[in-house]
Amino acid sequence: MKIGILQTGRSPESLNEKHGDYDAFFKRYLDGRGFDFETYAVLDGKFPKSPQSADGWLITGSRFGAYEDHEWIPPLEKFLRETFAQEVPIFGVCFGHQILAQALGGKVEKFDGGWSVGPTAYESSQFGDQKMIAWHQDQVTRRPEMASVVGSSDFCENAILAYGDQALSIQPHPEFTADFMADLLQARGGQLPQHIKDGAVAAQNDPLTRGSFADEIEAFFKKKRS
Repeated sequence: MKIGILQTGRSPESLNEKHGDYDAFFKRYLDGRGFDFETYAVLDGKFPKSPQSADGWLITGSRFGAYEDHEWIPPLEKFLRETFAQEVPIFGVCFGHQILAQALGGKVEKFDGGWSVGPTAYESSQFGDQKMIAWHQDQVTRRPEMASVVGSSDFCENAILAYGDQALSIQPHPEFTADFMADLLQARGGQLPQHIKDGAVAAQNDPLTRGSFADEIEAFFKKKRS
């Protein structure tokens, strides 16, 4: 099964040699599950020919805001609307979660409650209790009409959204490891309020459910659709 990775951001240059770029995270995370991957660096204006160029699409995270004025964001939204209309499955993470919601009629904003960073607990009606690494201030503050909330945290109401069986998106980063999180706090922790950084450091070795959530992503992509 071919999964097209829509790359919307890059890992910090200082961490790239050790951890790889954002597309590499997903290739490792979903390795051995029967997927072939092709990356499209949409942040550089490199788009697939059509939604049918892959059997499913995965949108990465990014340091950019979905509401920011970048040349590649409107064509990405257009591509996502076309993909959704053509019933090709879409999975989005963090920025990917947000841009999908925005493309389909939702609203994304810088949340006035501040930051969520580090291992975070989520309650899900579909996936059970989860703990995954978050790193965001932006949130989906109004979900599209066709989206259902299937997971939330105390900080983020619309943390996991399901669009029937056509799309699934998630605010945290199941692909992030504790090792990468520790290095990311060193590389980008300076942008955080000190108490947020301290809390993330204190929790960075908490057990995560990223392994079991990889099973959910695999099941989503391979689900029989009418």
